[in-house]
Amino acid sequence: MEILVRRLGAEDAALAQGLFALMSAVFGEPQRPLDRRYLEGLLASQGFWAMAAFSGGELLGGLTAHSLPMTRVEAAEVFVYDLAVQERHQGQGVGRALVAALREHCGAQGIHVVFVPADDEDVHALEFYKAIGGRPSPVTFFTFGEG
Repeated sequence: MEILVRRLGAEDAALAQGLFALMSAVFGEPQRPLDRRYLEGLLASQGFWAMAAFSGGELLGGLTAHSLPMTRVEAAEVFVYDLAVQERHQGQGVGRALVAALREHCGAQGIHVVFVPADDEDVHALEFYKAIGGRPSPVTFFTFGEG
């Protein structure tokens, strides 16, 4: 299967709505369609990354990420917020292609650090990120408020 990955822009609002709905379905979470102006602004932001993977025109999965400007050096790092692949396409290299494409796009912008949190209970995610060369960091995230 040939996998094409591309970064979505403001002109891709309909594709992004489909991607976000796919992610919600994979995660088993409810999702409300985003207001078109909000979505177009999000997709136009250089600090937001929505990467979508396709094969033969079919949306297979995608990821969202955010650039974080650093304060100790004049650089940025990219935080992967969500990565989801349709269940029937998992294990076929889609997730690997998404992360590789993100890293390539980031590298072209001089961003050399990409990181992603994974829940300790999510053995599938932990194994996936290790298999594609990720190194685990012992860290605990704290959440405040609803979200």
